[in-house]
Amino acid sequence: MFADGARPLVRLARMTRIVAGTVGGRTLQVPSKGTRPTSERTREAIFSRLAHYEVLDGARVLDLYAGSGALGLEAASRGAVAVTLVDSARGAVDVARRNVASLGLGATVRVVGDDAARFAAGLAAAPGEPLDLVFLDPPYDLSEASLAGVLAALAAPGVLSPDAVVVVERSTRSAEPAWPAGLALLARKDYGETAVYYADPS
Repeated sequence: MFADGARPLVRLARMTRIVAGTVGGRTLQVPSKGTRPTSERTREAIFSRLAHYEVLDGARVLDLYAGSGALGLEAASRGAVAVTLVDSARGAVDVARRNVASLGLGATVRVVGDDAARFAAGLAAAPGEPLDLVFLDPPYDLSEASLAGVLAALAAPGVLSPDAVVVVERSTRSAEPAWPAGLALLARKDYGETAVYYADPS
């Protein structure tokens, strides 16, 4: 018993869950700080639109600024065949790796600890198999110039497949991303404080 009804302080891990697909309903750990997870409602809306674009089944996916990996892992659950989660924060990388292991998605999903801009620049310099879907959910305080640099790298020849979709999350108070040559806006949808932009190769 604890005196005067006191209880020990316990640091509870934040959790979210996969919305649908082969591991739908399974829970994910979320880093205790330093990330802004996409809400389940927003994620569900994003993937509903991506299903409309018919981009998920068999997709090769890149999730930059991945945090817990929820967006990339949702894509894996819904039919993506190869997913790369990239984050520079050690805590986020550790959590993402635990999530991949707990969901049994290690054959489909790899986790990379790297700076998003550096990773994107590497793709631009030496593209591998073209990407079909890219998520960018950077911190809201990331500068527009920094975001533009990452988008420009993704628009380099050979990085994206012809029918690829790039999804960018920003604050509704932020300016629209500066789309480089090779990327064009498809749609913008707002979900509360989050603005989600969809773009494709132009």
